Amino acid sequence: MELSQAIAWAAEHRLGVLITIRSDGRPQSSDIVYAVNDGAFVISVTAGRAKTANLRRDPRAVLHISDEKAWSYVSLDGTVELSPPTTSPGDATSDALVDYYERVAGGPHPDWDEYRRAMIDERRLIARFTPTSAAGHIRG
Repeated sequence: MELSQAIAWAAEHRLGVLITIRSDGRPQSSDIVYAVNDGAFVISVTAGRAKTANLRRDPRAVLHISDEKAWSYVSLDGTVELSPPTTSPGDATSDALVDYYERVAGGPHPDWDEYRRAMIDERRLIARFTPTSAAGHIRG
């Protein structure tokens, strides 16, 4: 499957499964919400989760997206770059999380101060998945 076709199709969706590699080599999967930005997939993750630890150790991942209504799917291979966790309302990661929220939700949060505080409390960061190849089947 052509990578640009897979990214275009995935950009019409928001839910996927991020598959990372555990320290023993087994896959670990996590349901995620993503936004597509300049051909990369932006995902909000927390610092203490297994997927984040896996990605710190090995940035290779698979992002799998399905559409059960059309019996279609795309499975993207790629690598992930992690931002530092947000630690203050005005840092670059906090701003990236605001952008992520608006892309996923389709509009602004009702209280940005509350949102930014929650992101700090949850030790949130951005995982930027850059696909390198794609496989799948897309039906009309």
